[in-house]
Amino acid sequence: MEWSFTKMQGAGNDYIYFNCFERPFPSPEKNCVILAHRHLGVGGDGIVLIQPSDKADAYMRMFNADGSEGRMCGNAIRCVAKYLYDNNIARKTEMTIETLSGVKTLYLSVGADGQVSSARVDMGRAELSPGRVPIKLQGRAVIARTIHVGDNDYDITCVSMGNPHAVVFMDNVADLSLSELGPLFERHPLFPEGVNTEFIRVINKRSLEMRVWERGTGETQACGTGACAAAVAAVINGFSHKKEDITVKLLGGELIINYTDDAVFMTGGCVKVFEGVINLDES
Repeated sequence: MEWSFTKMQGAGNDYIYFNCFERPFPSPEKNCVILAHRHLGVGGDGIVLIQPSDKADAYMRMFNADGSEGRMCGNAIRCVAKYLYDNNIARKTEMTIETLSGVKTLYLSVGADGQVSSARVDMGRAELSPGRVPIKLQGRAVIARTIHVGDNDYDITCVSMGNPHAVVFMDNVADLSLSELGPLFERHPLFPEGVNTEFIRVINKRSLEMRVWERGTGETQACGTGACAAAVAAVINGFSHKKEDITVKLLGGELIINYTDDAVFMTGGCVKVFEGVINLDES
């Protein structure tokens, strides 16, 4: 059966989006692996299904490139909001989107062409409790805690933004071999659900350089929840300050993060790349 899709990206974090308001999407785990393949499919970090919700303007389901379902994606949710607005499904500049990590509120910026160019997302509270991350360590929080990964020791700070993150501060992230190091973190036995790992160089108190290894996908151009986790970790490690905008520089662009006691706010662009139609296996 034919399905129309829209390829969209936020800070280079690209997904394939499907409007599922009228019919359910078939075998998302299987079809995601096929569609997300960079050489044999459409290509992307995964797929996003935009579905009806009884508690928000829409429900977002997102699947990683390996077919596993994720709980939340900060870059994808901005693109969902753009899709809803630009296609007259929810024509308003403040909207709510339901995810597996709860309902998120977004504030949209509309360009001169009448289409959404960027969005600010209330990502909710950052969770530091090891049980909420989760990570198999004791204490009220895991802050600059040393663990052994591969052949080396790393100081990690763990944050949940609705999904698990381990943040590692380093002097040099450009030369990291993430294809080797990333899987060692993702599959480390301390993380029962796997982990997204952010490798961070502090440029100054309001600017961070970041590379990210996303569980189920690999290295990506950007990760919205990861940028939030990085900013939170920078604050609690004394590199940055609460209630100040922190620019996180990623391979695919920049995100602006503001960490408060009540929530973490993320601001970034959202771009439609192209549209198409594809035949999908309905079995």
